[in-house]
Amino acid sequence: MKKITIGFAMCGSFCTLSRAIDEMQKLKDTGYDILPIMSFNVFNLDTKFGKANDFIERVEHISKKSIIHNIVGAEPIGPKELADIMLVAPCSGNTLAKFCNGITDTPVTMAIKSQLRIKRPVVIALASNDALGISAQNLGKALNNKNIFFVPMSQDDPEKKPNSLVAHFDMIPQTIDFALKNKQIQPILR
Repeated sequence: MKKITIGFAMCGSFCTLSRAIDEMQKLKDTGYDILPIMSFNVFNLDTKFGKANDFIERVEHISKKSIIHNIVGAEPIGPKELADIMLVAPCSGNTLAKFCNGITDTPVTMAIKSQLRIKRPVVIALASNDALGISAQNLGKALNNKNIFFVPMSQDDPEKKPNSLVAHFDMIPQTIDFALKNKQIQPILR
């Protein structure tokens, strides 16, 4: 049986990067092959949540592959069928807005476009402070698209951040299982 390859794309919701990488390790331990992809910002920026080089080293150690971190590297993902499924974890509101509006100007948006071009599933693990605000329109657009599936999510702090939604990263494996069968795990909002 062929090993399933997950294109694991990471965006700049820096506060959730460690959780996403923990899930990457679990997926690798389960037997998936990981094709790592990082946005320009994740690949280059040090933040209060960690240094870019530390994230890079950890991801490359888990995946045993060099990270795709430019548009040219991401473009062949679809045509060469490099990933059976694409996971964007975390997916920032910025990245959600870009791919919902046809903007392909980062490695992650190119990876998504390339994957959707060949009608293969894309799983989104959203982490956005404005998902229930101005970005809600993009969430609606994405939910209405074929081959896009969401990891269940909920408000992480309804009192202080009423527009914020964060995926339940621990539900990534189940969401991937459903998406590979062309089904959306339910309920999406928890």
